[in-house]
Amino acid sequence: MTPGDLAGLFAEPQRLRAFAALVLGAGSVPEVAASAGLSVREAAVAVRRLRDGGLVVGGDGGDGNGGLRVEAGRFRELARARGAERSRENGEAEAAGEPLHRSVRGGRIVHLPARKGRRLPVLEHVVERSFETGRVYGEREVDDRLRTWCEGGGTDHVTVRRYLIDECLLRREDGRYWRP
Repeated sequence: MTPGDLAGLFAEPQRLRAFAALVLGAGSVPEVAASAGLSVREAAVAVRRLRDGGLVVGGDGGDGNGGLRVEAGRFRELARARGAERSRENGEAEAAGEPLHRSVRGGRIVHLPARKGRRLPVLEHVVERSFETGRVYGEREVDDRLRTWCEGGGTDHVTVRRYLIDECLLRREDGRYWRP
């Protein structure tokens, strides 16, 4: 199950209300219906979808109503899977005690730290993935590459470029840039 699958299960108000009723202790479809303010039919459909999605277990007592409960383990599995995905996206790099993933997500800078010790690993990460050593780049190409990193974040590409020059991660002369 992905976060999108989970969101899809809760996108329908009846399923969300049925799930809330189960969390609060309803153990059968009639109890879910009464607690959530749904018809028995609406509750049964919602519970079936939640069961199919793996969020609810039980209800196999012949009439399909009794012994329903929330499967909390699915949420732990989803959280672990998301954590592993973030680790893969951002590596295990840590910057002065602050994980890189707090600043870089999905190939974007979401936050550029103010402190130099925390900002430098973020800048190094950008340079390593965007510029080849020994190759000369024009200003427009540098700006285009940095804009990609800054889209949707709180930092503009000009600021990142300035920091890269100041930290000697990129060199500049006569409108040409290179990675030393």
